[in-house]
Amino acid sequence: MIVRTLHEAEKTERRVVSPDGNWESTRLLLKEDGMGFSFHITTIYAGADFYMHYQNHLESVYCLSGEGEVETLNDGKKYPINPGTIYILDKHDRHKLRAFTEMKMACVFNPPLTGKEVHNAEGAYEIDDE
Repeated sequence: MIVRTLHEAEKTERRVVSPDGNWESTRLLLKEDGMGFSFHITTIYAGADFYMHYQNHLESVYCLSGEGEVETLNDGKKYPINPGTIYILDKHDRHKLRAFTEMKMACVFNPPLTGKEVHNAEGAYEIDDE
């Protein structure tokens, strides 16, 4: 069994802050844990508006607090995000996330992240080749 607390994990290298200043993420469950997915609590800072395109991963995002929107760029649809909303990027969707207020999100990635990933120029996380 693995037991961790968010409070303790935030004090370790599992807490990653984006170089662009849009978010920080505490990666509670990673590839090394052997579960086949990773689980993160991510804070999207108020006013953030940024592009992502997870070409190598599938992601599900559940909003715990805050308000914003996600826009799918292939069709221009905008979806409000507030507590209790989940969005699922099941087709490697190109999207923009906008935070109207600070947002706390619970995120699951498949395949799992190794822990240090930040978005590349295409808005994706690189795939771990191991």
